[in-house]
Amino acid sequence: MGRDHFYDRYYFYSTMASIFLLQSKITATSGFILPSATMLRQKCADFTRGRSVVSYLGRSRWNSVGALSMSTTIRKTDRISTPSPSSPPPMPTMKVNLQTIEKPELKTLLVSWGEKAFRADQIMNWIRVNGAMDFDEMSNLPKGLLRKLKDNAVLGSLEVAEEQLSKDGTIKRLYRLWDGQLIESVLMPYEDGRVTACISSQAGCAMGCVFCATGQMGFARQLTADEIFEQVARFATDIKSGEDKSRRLSNVVMMGMGEPLGNYRNLMAAIARMNGELGIGARKITVSTVGVVPNIRKLIDHPIQVRLAVSLHCAEDKERSELMPANKMYGGLSELMSAVREYTEKTKRRMTFEWALIEGKNDTPEVARQLGNLIKKTWDSQLSGARQRDPPESDWRVRGGASQREEKRGCLREDAKRRVRGQLYTAYAARHRY
Repeated sequence: MGRDHFYDRYYFYSTMASIFLLQSKITATSGFILPSATMLRQKCADFTRGRSVVSYLGRSRWNSVGALSMSTTIRKTDRISTPSPSSPPPMPTMKVNLQTIEKPELKTLLVSWGEKAFRADQIMNWIRVNGAMDFDEMSNLPKGLLRKLKDNAVLGSLEVAEEQLSKDGTIKRLYRLWDGQLIESVLMPYEDGRVTACISSQAGCAMGCVFCATGQMGFARQLTADEIFEQVARFATDIKSGEDKSRRLSNVVMMGMGEPLGNYRNLMAAIARMNGELGIGARKITVSTVGVVPNIRKLIDHPIQVRLAVSLHCAEDKERSELMPANKMYGGLSELMSAVREYTEKTKRRMTFEWALIEGKNDTPEVARQLGNLIKKTWDSQLSGARQRDPPESDWRVRGGASQREEKRGCLREDAKRRVRGQLYTAYAARHRY
């Protein structure tokens, strides 16, 4: 039995147990259809015979390691975000999402409507270049086609519930999904011309990191590949349709809400489209993880060569498990560092370690020495000092002033660099953390 197959079966059966426990927490009026015990046993049997497993929670597809493994770490299940029992969300209407449909599919659809195939190019140009969010803006389309589009299509499935604009140009959006779940996306411009989108991969998160606001929300559901892709496509369109036509979305970091490698299949499907349809280079896409070891190893052989970032935060297992409960689930630091070494040696790609400084916990010279000793075995790594926001109602704080935090970040990096062979570059992986 191979290692991946072992992980698949272990996480699947432990997840089935989690679902049985959740049945006592979610009522029949919550808007979800819960699987029966008989159905779950049948799905277990299907899984062992190698067939795919599809959850019956909402519309989510659960894959063997990614989605299923997330449910095994749900903490405080009573915090899971569910629609109000008094007003369950309506099921989404079956309309074509023009933000996420692929052009060949759109051409086939238009031909089936009796329209010319070239109209697909015009529609895509209105959406991806001009940023049209209303069919009436598509002035070069015949009225008959516009009526068909209004009746059978939508210009995106993500509803902007709130948007904040910073004085430095950063845009933060709160999207409402079809089932009422909320996710966040951030667009971050930099002085050197780069424009980076920080994207969510899940509604909520099951990792339970104590210093992370999203981790304390609990896990709601996986985002579909289309929901992940649409966040990026909307930002790319906004930039193209702006006043400066030379600007483009240059980078994507999967560091928003959720654990990206916990939604592996949908994530990689969305990344393939970012690369192929939006023209974002694979090396310009960074996937951040708390350390989902089986899927780190899957990235090694994946044809799309994305960059990897690991949220390390602690250099010893005891402290890391206290901050990040998922540390124990995936075998601790020894298993994580083994996967990281395998990743760097086989792919020859640089990866990033992320370190959120928490005053009195992991920002001392002693911790920097521990960090240096830990990562010196990885021959080509980056150390990233992430600017961590304090989650609401949390005892975990970065209390010092801005200058003190910057000084501690610098000391941590310099102290660690002196203990690592070779050159250790520094970078900030993301300006905003959730």
